[in-house]
Amino acid sequence: MKRLSKGVGLAAAFLMICSSGAIAQSTPAAGSASADTSKQNLAQDIKMLRKDVRAEKQKIMGAAMGLDADQAKKFWPIYKDYDKQLAKLNDVRVGNITAYAENYSNMTENKADEIVNGAISYHKKRIDLLANTYDKVRGALGAPLAARFVQVESQLNNLIDLQIGSNLPLIWGPEKSAGK
Repeated sequence: MKRLSKGVGLAAAFLMICSSGAIAQSTPAAGSASADTSKQNLAQDIKMLRKDVRAEKQKIMGAAMGLDADQAKKFWPIYKDYDKQLAKLNDVRVGNITAYAENYSNMTENKADEIVNGAISYHKKRIDLLANTYDKVRGALGAPLAARFVQVESQLNNLIDLQIGSNLPLIWGPEKSAGK
């Protein structure tokens, strides 16, 4: 079990490192052909990165769950449905982060409010999705394995959230708007 924990820890560290590259890049100035190409390349990079992160999460989940063949037949279809819904939800998150990046230098009251409300809505929907999936896993495999799923998924999501958050600059405060 100790070896499994170490493997999961290393995989989680890899997941964090992989997720930082695309998030840390900045959006080029709009209006030029190279800016459009750079935006397209960044969008492709983010898409590929998200696919890689989902694959790594699935490997970590598989190692952490320790399911036998019968349990795996029940679990993986539920997990794949969850992952598919989470990917759609994360599209909204990427859009919100993109809006933040595009408006960072000239953030208005309304835009800041819109972005924060979008982030709050995302987190509420993500926890609702996790809760619904817990119910499905619990129905198929029982509460202890369902709880393990929630535990591992929550830890992975927290690592990803931390990595994303640490790569986003803090929004400017009143000192900027006051011209200080």
